[in-house]
Amino acid sequence: MKVVVASLNPVKLGAARSAFETHFPDTGLEFVTAAVDSGVADQPMTDDETRLGARNRAINAWASFPGVDFSVGMEGGLQYLDDALLGFAWMAVKGPGDVISEARTPTLPLPPEVAHWVAQGLELGKANDRVFATINSKQGGGAFGLLTDGRQTREGVYAQALELALIPFTHSLWGPR
Repeated sequence: MKVVVASLNPVKLGAARSAFETHFPDTGLEFVTAAVDSGVADQPMTDDETRLGARNRAINAWASFPGVDFSVGMEGGLQYLDDALLGFAWMAVKGPGDVISEARTPTLPLPPEVAHWVAQGLELGKANDRVFATINSKQGGGAFGLLTDGRQTREGVYAQALELALIPFTHSLWGPR
């Protein structure tokens, strides 16, 4: 089974690998990574924009690699709720028959200092790096790891959401695939 992951980020590849290995444990899996356009801002600032970015990535990756079995788009986003800045991500999986399934990660409250830097125009990863004095945290534990002392990680949370997005491709209630 060939899966194209619409990102060059090793964290996103790891999340996809984990989710697909869980759902397809006895299947030979081949993963390919690709940089594709999301069609949204580099830092999506609404739930809808983030979801659209993940969906666009899955569709664009599928179109770039004819003959794959699945394509996966992942998009991290932010949204203000009242005065709080929240972080989350959307996962989109495109499979056979033009079926696209989506799921969202849990929502993470972000500290005021991170929100300050985002308001200044930094993407979340760069804001986290500045506040937590780290380098390239988005290719590590991400905000989830930084704020939970590693108990949760970006890769782990993304893998969970991808497992949920894969349900329509593996559960009998969606019919044979």
